[in-house]
Amino acid sequence: MTPYAPLYALHLLAAVIWVGGMFFAWMILRPVAVQALEAPARLRLWLGVFEKFFVWVWVAVVTLPLSGFAMLHLSHGGLDGAPRYVQIMIGLYLVMLALFLRIQALRLPALRRSVASENWPAGGEVLGKIRKLVGSNLLIGLSLMALVAMRPPF
Repeated sequence: MTPYAPLYALHLLAAVIWVGGMFFAWMILRPVAVQALEAPARLRLWLGVFEKFFVWVWVAVVTLPLSGFAMLHLSHGGLDGAPRYVQIMIGLYLVMLALFLRIQALRLPALRRSVASENWPAGGEVLGKIRKLVGSNLLIGLSLMALVAMRPPF
């Protein structure tokens, strides 16, 4: 086994955890929560889900660039020798990171405050904003994974 293999495995696992978690939340948990729970319970559920899931997103946020740049140096001698799709991957990672940080730093504290004060309309509004940011991040993440899987020659 080469030194590249465990780095690649970590990189792939981090991406799958982040993007897969968003897919599960958006496509499965959200519709069921809307159907089965009233606003107070739904907002409490989402707050708990975000707090647990974001721990894993932070692991991914750290693991992806560390493993990615290590692989970049092992296989391409640095960024200059990397294929264009790798450079696109780095750029899209930064966009996804910015969206995640917006949720983490701005929206999650607002959701926490709304739930703590039992201000359900405000909590619903914040949750809607989080949903849009997660949806954008999910689309970027799925597109990114498809792009990298195809390894286009441009």
